[in-house]
This record gives sequence, structure tokens and C-alpha cells, in this order.
Amino acid sequence: MSARVAEAVASRRGERRADLVGLVARLALGGVLVVAGGLKVASPAQSAMAVRAYQLLPYDLAGVIGHALPVFEILLGLLLLAGLFTRVAAVLGGLLMVAFEIGIISAWARGLSIDCGCFGGGGTIAASQTHYLSEVLRDAGLLLCAAWLTVRPRTAYGLDHRLFGQEHA
Repeated sequence: MSARVAEAVASRRGERRADLVGLVARLALGGVLVVAGGLKVASPAQSAMAVRAYQLLPYDLAGVIGHALPVFEILLGLLLLAGLFTRVAAVLGGLLMVAFEIGIISAWARGLSIDCGCFGGGGTIAASQTHYLSEVLRDAGLLLCAAWLTVRPRTAYGLDHRLFGQEHA
């Protein structure tokens, strides 16, 4: 095998690995968003209460966001799971993770004792029941997934390439 052929084979293997990393990132972020939204969508009042518990937004705005967030999470997650409009979905998912990080860290810093409401529930809880560190670390991991997909949206088994013939969507 010539040096050029060996180099081309190694390059293709690296691309394939990066495609698989992207697939894992896409499925992780998309799956979490679908599950989180799905657990909240049937109880929009509870979701609104969870957003209000952070005490960061005006009461009415927090209610609107709480009602809309589960549907947005599901739609975004489905796009990611399908690998459709991957870069746009990853950017929006990343922005959600940043917003969630800000909310959780803010609540933690202000001494609020709330359930994050990430997977349903939400509201005031006993201080011993908070899980701020694990929530921040989880969302940081999901933010890394979003960052990877923003920089390199091409993934294995995504619809972007099949439908649009683009390497980057």
C-alpha cells in the first residue's frame, strides 16, 4: 500500500470516528431534550411553576416560557434525533443549556432550595434535596455535545446529508 493510500485510509477512519462522536452527541442531547419535554408537556402548569421558582423572570413571562418550553424541547430533540438541521438545532440546544446553567447556578448562589424542574416537578424543596452540582455537570456535558455539533454537524446516520447533500447543515 502506498503512503498516499495509507494516508487516505487513516483520514477516512478519523472522519468516521468523528461522525460517530457526532452521532453520540446528537443522540444524547436530542434524547435528553425529548425526555425532558415529554415529562413536562402533560403538565404545563407544573412546568410554569418550575420556571417561576427560579425567580429570574417576571411572573407572567416565566409562565409563558414554562408553558412553551416542553414543546420546544421536544421539537428540538426530535430534530437532533433525526439529524435534521443539526447545526441550528445544536445551537438552540446549546443556548438552552446555557440558560439552564445560568438558572441553576443563580438559584444555588442565591440560596434557593428548588427542584430544577428539568424532568418535571419543580418548585421549592428542602435544602437537603437539592442536586445543583450534578445538574450543572449534566448540563455542562450536554452543552459540550451541542458545541461539538455546532462546530461539526456532520454525523453518522443523520438526515441532513441524505436530504440536502451537504456536509454541514
